[in-house]
Amino acid sequence: MKLSIDQKAPDFALEDQDGIETALNSFKNKWLILYFYPKDNTTGCTIEAIDFTQQITEFKKLNASIIGISPDTCKSHQNFIDKQNLNLVLLSDPKHKTLEDYDVWKEKSMYGKKYIGVIRTTFLIRPGGKIVYIWENVKVEGHVNEVKSKLKELQKIS
Repeated sequence: MKLSIDQKAPDFALEDQDGIETALNSFKNKWLILYFYPKDNTTGCTIEAIDFTQQITEFKKLNASIIGISPDTCKSHQNFIDKQNLNLVLLSDPKHKTLEDYDVWKEKSMYGKKYIGVIRTTFLIRPGGKIVYIWENVKVEGHVNEVKSKLKELQKIS
């Protein structure tokens, strides 16, 4: 099911890189940047994670948390964080339930081959759990700045 703006964000409870369960309701008093990415330690995913890490202090000042979700294991996430010196919470969804709930687990095509994978997507969720903005088929370059600008814009309105 395709999600839309003003819809309640689907609940989730997944383990992070340390094996600690993190749930959507942990962020009910914060803005949440929930970004879905295909695979740890790949070029685009690494750039995106580093960009979010470099601006995490600014997002915290805006009362926003950043969570990345991919189908990789908790161990893979921990290796990714260590290797790239990331300061993010990365959640593991190997059964694809949350990926499916957010409608980002879809058919893709590379070099003429079709397969199922994560469509790079970011959701901006306001305190209380409503989706206020969605970026689909994200192009990594400049994305974090777009998210920050939109967050500031929406905070002025609310």
